[in-house]
Amino acid sequence: MTPVFSHGSLRLYLLSLLDEAPRHGYELIQALTERFGGTYSPSAGTIYPRLAKLEEEGLVTKATEGRKTVYEITDAGRAELEARRPELDAIEEEVTDSVRRLADEVRAGVNDAMRTLRAELASAAREAKRNSSRVDPRQEARDAGRDARAAGNAAAREAEAALNEFRQQLRTDLRYQAARGALPADIVPLLKDELDRVRRVLVEAIGRR
Repeated sequence: MTPVFSHGSLRLYLLSLLDEAPRHGYELIQALTERFGGTYSPSAGTIYPRLAKLEEEGLVTKATEGRKTVYEITDAGRAELEARRPELDAIEEEVTDSVRRLADEVRAGVNDAMRTLRAELASAAREAKRNSSRVDPRQEARDAGRDARAAGNAAAREAEAALNEFRQQLRTDLRYQAARGALPADIVPLLKDELDRVRRVLVEAIGRR
């Protein structure tokens, strides 16, 4: 995956999020995830060391509320934000570019998942056709039947895994496009066409058996 923030940018961006409102670490992760339309979600190992550095520099403070640690920007932090406002504007542009790049990667992943699913279904259909055309002795037929069932089960598991991956990646892409107001008007018919095509492959494979 391409880098999301350039060196030092995430630190300043966290400061800007805390300028909006005090937040605990998980809320900062959620806020960043929302800004990226779900295409990027930073780990705790990425966020907390930077918060510790900001606290060490006196730019944020932290307080414990129940089981949560809430971070709040200080006057020194606001002064730094104001002094570096042009940098922050540039970071906002970086975020927009990063979201676009990540969305392109997600879209490529969706396309790859669909191609993989089609190839696996076609391969399973060809294997089923070959197995059905064999004329073997009874024992060999029983062995072939067990092998065919095992291959069919394995293909079904792989196809289901590919389908789950496709569904997750597609959901992320759809949410991102919807948030930008750029969701294609014909997306539903396109999705239905793809689903119908996959179902036809399955039905044809069953009909040939």
